[in-house]
Amino acid sequence: QVQLKESGGGSVQAGGSLRLSCVASGYTVSRYSMGWFRQAPGKEREGVAFIASGGNVNYVDSVKGRFTVSQDKVKNTLYLQMNDLKPEDTAMYYCAADSSVLRMVAGGKADYWGQGTQVTVFS
Repeated sequence: QVQLKESGGGSVQAGGSLRLSCVASGYTVSRYSMGWFRQAPGKEREGVAFIASGGNVNYVDSVKGRFTVSQDKVKNTLYLQMNDLKPEDTAMYYCAADSSVLRMVAGGKADYWGQGTQVTVFS
């Protein structure tokens, strides 16, 4: 059974950093494309960062230069390093996995989802 479990969220002052982790079980992360999504109260879910099974990465414009997505194949874990955080980054962050990075990037859909971890940035 495929499971994704996020951790690393919390409250941080604007300008600070957090690193989110997503541990995958039931499959090998390198065989799937993976991504991070977020959803703020009253807003639609948006894709934040993606890493294709081949290693290519993609970011939403609002986080380029501040966030870095990576994966550790040995630990079967996906990461999201978030620097220079802003209040508008406040949201529930979700890890997702799918056989198609395009399906996640263009359609916001994925076969597997984690339960989410809350990130709150205060000014």
